[in-house]
Amino acid sequence: MHPITDPVDPRSAAQAGGSVEGAAGARWFGEVRAFVVRHPRWVDGMLAAAIGLVNAHRSLEGSGVVGVACYVVVHLILAWRRAAPVAVCWSVFGLSLLTLLLVGIRVEGLYPEAVIAVAVYTVARHGPLRHLVPIVVVVETLALSASLVAGPQWTAVGFVTFGLAAAVLLGLVVRTRRAYLAELEDRARRLERDRDQRAEIAVAAERARIARDMHDIVAHHLSVMVTLADAATLTAGTSPDDAVAAMRHVSGTGRQALGEMRRVLGLLHTDPDPHPAPQPQPGLADLDALVAGVRAAGLRVEVTVEGVPGDLGAGAELAVYRITQEALTNVLKHAGVSSRSEVRLRYTGGRVELEVTDDGPGAPGSGGGPDGGRDGGPDGGWDGGRDGGWDGGPGDVAVEGRGDGRGMTGMAARAAAYGGRFTAGPRPGGRGWSVRATLDGGGGEDGP
Repeated sequence: MHPITDPVDPRSAAQAGGSVEGAAGARWFGEVRAFVVRHPRWVDGMLAAAIGLVNAHRSLEGSGVVGVACYVVVHLILAWRRAAPVAVCWSVFGLSLLTLLLVGIRVEGLYPEAVIAVAVYTVARHGPLRHLVPIVVVVETLALSASLVAGPQWTAVGFVTFGLAAAVLLGLVVRTRRAYLAELEDRARRLERDRDQRAEIAVAAERARIARDMHDIVAHHLSVMVTLADAATLTAGTSPDDAVAAMRHVSGTGRQALGEMRRVLGLLHTDPDPHPAPQPQPGLADLDALVAGVRAAGLRVEVTVEGVPGDLGAGAELAVYRITQEALTNVLKHAGVSSRSEVRLRYTGGRVELEVTDDGPGAPGSGGGPDGGRDGGPDGGWDGGRDGGWDGGPGDVAVEGRGDGRGMTGMAARAAAYGGRFTAGPRPGGRGWSVRATLDGGGGEDGP
């Protein structure tokens, strides 16, 4: 039995062969072009030798050794045409005339038109354009004068004029095309640099955002857990049931912290799934659970809501949640569970105004901030307005002092990302603390 083979389509085989030949041709052309770019002097020398050999057998007929030497020099100069195009052009033109008038080289074939045309082309292609017009005028004038002296030879004049115009136009076209390609390459390099810079900025912003989220998650949940653990320790002997309930809250808070950390750190992992399921981030709907957890730690929190939430977007809702979380965490850390806190939310269209206040200690110099107070500036307060008021415009952010970029500074950055305003400082009267933020939905980073 013979093995069964699939028939080969001759058209497919021909197309495959043509593709291979095309690739080989493109590769060969690329190698030749690379050689030309690396060794321009060699290429120009070979070009000069080729022009000289084409015209030598007719132009050098009957000339002596001096004529041959001058003929070689005229063509040899073309090897430096790119380095000094104007000087080479005038030298070639002048020596060509001298060889015709003094040495006795014959005007036959394409000599001296070919060598002069190459020199003129080089000026149009590589040289300063202000020298091009004088060269063309001189060459055309002498060609016309020689034609009139030897008798009207309009065919020869037309040939010289056509060759000169072709050399000039070809040089200008190639010059323009090379300049256009150079501009495109430069633009591509600039776009690539801009893309890399934008990518670096995006990576830095994402790292800063993840750092803020991690700070908020760890600081809040650890503060709640420490407070609950202290309460369980104090009530273990007198009220075991309350101690058990407190430890259950510790366990639940820890699990919640682990879940939020997994969501944040999951953004750093490479997922093989091209369409991974989005991980939900906390928003306005999770504020009740946040407040409930703080209340379980023993802090008295009242929530006041005015208006109906508009279309803020997931990013703005996350910012409101994190600011509230950080503010309540600071209350636990600096004011303690013996104080009372109030969270006020006011929704007006696509804007939300948030204020978190407490009546506990924590005025400047009393707590654990960088300077003894809460996480604020050297004076213990954060105020974006000159008069310390709340009537700032969009984008006003209080960023004074030596914050670590994640406490007060982090809250201010979240508000600024949505064209909002942030202030924090002691309440009027010197007791308690106030945190205020205004955010506009639809701006900033939409999403987590």
